[in-house]
Amino acid sequence: MAFMLLVVQLAAIALSEPLNDNDFKAFSDPEATSNVVYWLIIILVFTAFILLVVKWNKKWLIQAFILVSIAWTLAYVFYAVFSLFLPPFPNTALTLILSIAMTVILYKFPEWYVIDLVGVLIGAGAASIFGISLAIIPALLLLILLAVYDYIAVYRTKHMIALAEGVMELRLPILLVVPKRWNYSFLTETFDKEEREAFFMGLGDAVMPTILVVSAITFSSAAQYTLPILGAINMPAIGAIIGTFVGFSVLMGFVMKGNPQAGLPFLNGGVILGYVVGSLAAGVSPV
Repeated sequence: MAFMLLVVQLAAIALSEPLNDNDFKAFSDPEATSNVVYWLIIILVFTAFILLVVKWNKKWLIQAFILVSIAWTLAYVFYAVFSLFLPPFPNTALTLILSIAMTVILYKFPEWYVIDLVGVLIGAGAASIFGISLAIIPALLLLILLAVYDYIAVYRTKHMIALAEGVMELRLPILLVVPKRWNYSFLTETFDKEEREAFFMGLGDAVMPTILVVSAITFSSAAQYTLPILGAINMPAIGAIIGTFVGFSVLMGFVMKGNPQAGLPFLNGGVILGYVVGSLAAGVSPV
């Protein structure tokens, strides 16, 4: 599971420059804290929508909405990558073909490795898009508020648990799947066993801390270093990555006890602390 999280973070870093070059941003003003308000409103509305649809037993609406969103996000990712070596017209054609094809394959054959592949692509793409769209202060504010929301949603109202149970059987890349055995099939997973045959992590748990990693690279004044394939990186981003895995390790200690856990308080807390330490090590202000 830690490997999947690392892949999402590294892929998001690699995507940040081509996405930025193509101006694929979610918000026009990265410094505006109002962006965080918009994000939270969208999350609350979408959560309410899913809970209502699950209650009405109209899960095909969720499936259709998520599949369209997946195809859309894949298109951003593929176009940004192909723009490095293709002119606009063939880029657009290839992007459309691949995005639609992968979405159809996911719909027809949602095996765990298909879900993980698509999940990593859209997770890295979404984290990178929002990372280049949110400056440091809005990104920090977003992660803090989402950690609080996740805590309330899992431990208090428990509606996040109901939401997860309601959509898992749709077999969509809203989660990452790591089998406990090689012959595991997600297609036959029933989700009603006490002992499950795979580890599951919500895709949001990989995306949210990665937003700060990308934001640190894009907006921090710390000195940058260029790595092959990944591109630019700096000490605040490295600290954020390390902090993410410190938080992940603590989270896994609780998960192994068998009860559902809110991931974002640990992951967001870890990435924020790691970012602060990395910024101080680089000799720049965290904010």
